[in-house]
Amino acid sequence: MSEQKRPKKSENFSEWYTQVLIDSKFIDYSPVSGAIVFRASSYFAWDMIRSATDVLFKKAGIQDFYFPLFIPEHLLEKEKEHVEGFSPEVAWVTHAGNTKLEERLAIRPTSETIMYEIVSKWIRSWRDLPLRMNQWNNVVRWEFRHPTPFLRSREFLWNEGHTIFATREEAAAERDEVLGIYNKILKEYLALPGITGRKTDSEKFAGAEASYSIEHVMPDGWMIQGPDFHSDGQKFSKAFEISFLDKEGKKAYAYQNTFAISTRELGVMVAIHGDDRGLIIPPKLAVIQAVIIPIYNDSNKEAVLAYAKEAKDSLGESIRSYIDDNDAYSPGWKFSEWELRGVPVRIEIGEKELKSKSATVTRRDTLEKKQLGIDELGKGVAALLSEIHENMYLKAKKFLDSHVHDADTYEMLKDIIKNSKGAARAPWCGDSECESRIKEETGAKITNMPFDAQGKEKGKKCVYCGKDAKYTANFARSY
Repeated sequence: MSEQKRPKKSENFSEWYTQVLIDSKFIDYSPVSGAIVFRASSYFAWDMIRSATDVLFKKAGIQDFYFPLFIPEHLLEKEKEHVEGFSPEVAWVTHAGNTKLEERLAIRPTSETIMYEIVSKWIRSWRDLPLRMNQWNNVVRWEFRHPTPFLRSREFLWNEGHTIFATREEAAAERDEVLGIYNKILKEYLALPGITGRKTDSEKFAGAEASYSIEHVMPDGWMIQGPDFHSDGQKFSKAFEISFLDKEGKKAYAYQNTFAISTRELGVMVAIHGDDRGLIIPPKLAVIQAVIIPIYNDSNKEAVLAYAKEAKDSLGESIRSYIDDNDAYSPGWKFSEWELRGVPVRIEIGEKELKSKSATVTRRDTLEKKQLGIDELGKGVAALLSEIHENMYLKAKKFLDSHVHDADTYEMLKDIIKNSKGAARAPWCGDSECESRIKEETGAKITNMPFDAQGKEKGKKCVYCGKDAKYTANFARSY
């Protein structure tokens, strides 16, 4: 679809988002609603996120495991709150061929129940702890009616961190470490900022004592949850008998955490950074970081193509580059196509550049052009890729900051939500009744209670009931 026919991001974000994903060859739809095809560029981006995160996990002492996709029904039902939270989402296997199974098998919505049944046999003493596990896998959740690629997919990819500790203090100390890893990945790879904080009890993970999240504001003013961390306490350890003999020789139950980052972040990346021309991919996640477009005619084709190859060699192996020498399309068409795909840098090589031993370099984020000598191309483009990433992050941070508004009165909160201005940051008494009534009346829920906004409630009143405020919370419509 051409840029002219594609809806403008500012006028119809939802249509722009889904169309640009397809037009840019980032994804394709599959015959199963809510299950998308990751094309080369999107899977490369996810693989880079996965690899970088995994390096940090291993450095922290978290090891990779893999547990089965299928979960027997009796295991899923072992922890009541957990199964009730997931029961609407579970897809079931009931038959093998024409034979009905004796027990239904859940297709992994999350792996707590099958993992803990097994690892409970591994732990006998305090010396067996901590056990810090992670697995990279796919999960299936089927509860929603209107799936949106990446943002609400029925099958998605993620990491599942599952860690087990002897004491509550050890388990609690892991929270900031893991959330720090996720924030580092968001900033250094996706060029995305986020709001880190605690979920309310009504919004926490099913089975957790407390949940924490990194939240993003989307271009339509709605918020979406990114990576999360859950303090599960002893709920699962008691349900699955994950017990051990402590240093005094007494039986004790373990303390557990769970955490995840998913392919939803690719959707957030597309939504925040993209423009009316298409995607803008952060350099570290771009399968092609620099595309070289030779511009030639019949008389100089051979010389220009040879010079394009020289330019590619000058870039070196550290920069992922590609020469688009396809004769079927004009240079102008190629410019638009690679802009649509979000390649960070475009390098034009023509007669002018050949004579001056230079290259015309255009950055995707601002479309600014500059001339670089062929001998400085590698160093110059490497520096430009760093500048592009930094600019993308600062622009996204400015957008986030401008879409979080203080609301000291209920009228202010309602205005922010009604006009899709983003999140309303407001004082809250901590009463779930106020939380639910605000949601009923405005459609906005508490996305989280930001860490950096707590402790500033003294003298303030709850935005809804007028009682003394205990917390500062972000209220927003949410995906």
